Amino acid sequence: MDKKKCLTGNNLLKTAMILIMALLLCSCRRYEPAALDPDFDPSSVKETTAIDVSMDETLEENDEAAEDELSDAADALKTDDDTRNPVKVKGIYLASKPLANESFMSGFWDNMDNTELNAVVIDIKDDFGRITYDMHGVGMVDKLGTVNAIIDDMPSLMKKFKEHGIYTIARIVSMRDPYIGSVKPEWCLTNPDGTVYKDNSGYTWINPYKTEYWDYLLDIGKACAADGFDEIQFDYIRFCTDKGASDCVFDEAETNGRDKISIITEAVEYLSSNLKKEGVFVSCDVFGTIILSQIDSRSVGQDYPQLALLADYMCPMIYPSHYSAGNFGLDMPDKHPYEAILGALKRSKIALGRAYVDGEKQALVRPWLQSFTASWLGSGNYIAYDAAAVRQEIQAVYDAGYDEWILWSASVNYSYDGLLSPQEAQEESERIAESRAALPPEDTALNEAETFPSELQNALEGDDLSEEDKAVLEEDGPIITYE
Repeated sequence: MDKKKCLTGNNLLKTAMILIMALLLCSCRRYEPAALDPDFDPSSVKETTAIDVSMDETLEENDEAAEDELSDAADALKTDDDTRNPVKVKGIYLASKPLANESFMSGFWDNMDNTELNAVVIDIKDDFGRITYDMHGVGMVDKLGTVNAIIDDMPSLMKKFKEHGIYTIARIVSMRDPYIGSVKPEWCLTNPDGTVYKDNSGYTWINPYKTEYWDYLLDIGKACAADGFDEIQFDYIRFCTDKGASDCVFDEAETNGRDKISIITEAVEYLSSNLKKEGVFVSCDVFGTIILSQIDSRSVGQDYPQLALLADYMCPMIYPSHYSAGNFGLDMPDKHPYEAILGALKRSKIALGRAYVDGEKQALVRPWLQSFTASWLGSGNYIAYDAAAVRQEIQAVYDAGYDEWILWSASVNYSYDGLLSPQEAQEESERIAESRAALPPEDTALNEAETFPSELQNALEGDDLSEEDKAVLEEDGPIITYE
């Protein structure tokens, strides 16, 4: 367990109340992508989904004054001596295996050239802890035998990305690492009996207090920088919260009094400060629910405003399907892509606005948007996330005052016909100021308490998922569970 502290009086009462709240919350999961099959067939690809938790504490009143304090200075990524060149990213996630499929890639280049898309997020250290291309001489990578070279010619691929004007982001799955558990178990979370902890999918997780693992991640990031990537993105840069994770034990000599938020913040600071010296930008993927939720923030160890002082970009995963009925004043957020994204990004503005100190640089916010259909919510509770729905999400980003976005589809199946041409995108950028001036009035929809969608809870506990839904869930694999 995390290092215990002696608690008395009010401190004990407060701690007990937090524990009671956490225990009352039902078991929840979010599903992330598994690697695609080696025989990837782009013509047979289907949408998969990602399921998250919406578990905010009751939120405070919308503080318009605090939002107004978000200075324009926060939009300036570059310092006077910074040689990096920022790009307003409009991107998509691209798993590594499609990169080896000539048929898929032929269509991919056409879609990138003829739409507003200008960036890709590629799996480099994937969900299974494997490095997807040969990094040639990265000591710890070679020593651990981490490479599973799905991408066989990274230099040629990077050259072609640059030829097409594509901004490249290396996705590094951080603290969840199924491979490391088999070759370096001493880096992993451990149970009270000394055995290596495994989550609900049988995956091992890194103990974030193992700072030598940070150096391993740093070496991977440096290799990506040397090979031409523009940005390093850390996913799963957090503690595990699956069932049983709260019982894991930590050496007090390693924790040294640091709680979860402290050590994750320290890790991000270490990685970010060192990688910026390599000439790349650094981004962090975070749960949308941590933005104004102390419970979620403490559980995973991610503090939104603190991390925003360290990374260049914050990438909250704010898929409408992650929020249950009542959130943002909506009957079912998944059915209202524009309103759900706008509501989530308003929270981001409030959180960062309240924390902003004049003269400090805050990360830019670049949200992950939903590009999959959440059919698991059940009839009447979801819509098809087609071109029109995705366009509504993108418009909400602009209307919230942000400029960048990335689309998520685990199956890399995107509605390209819903994206603008480069010329149309340029014309739209000229209209953004006008659209922002027409923002809807502030409301009090931020005061609700969020709960886990009962539809998914019942489906997971029972046996009423369709075979298709079961296949989707089994392909992805659970990330977060609250006890």
